[in-house]
Amino acid sequence: MKKNVGSLDRTLRIVIGFVLIVFTISGEIGPWGWIGIVPLVTALFSLCPLYSVVGINTCDKPAV
Repeated sequence: MKKNVGSLDRTLRIVIGFVLIVFTISGEIGPWGWIGIVPLVTALFSLCPLYSVVGINTCDKPAV
């Protein structure tokens, strides 16, 4: 599959996923916070299956 997650999108996903997991570990939020693993994995692989379905691509355009 083709990468469809750009650098800004990846950074936001990493931050959001990390924050959710830290809040879950610290007891600030319930176990649903483990959903933060999803944005971390999609950032790691630069691939979001939902983006593929709806046709979104946030990858940087190559310089012309």
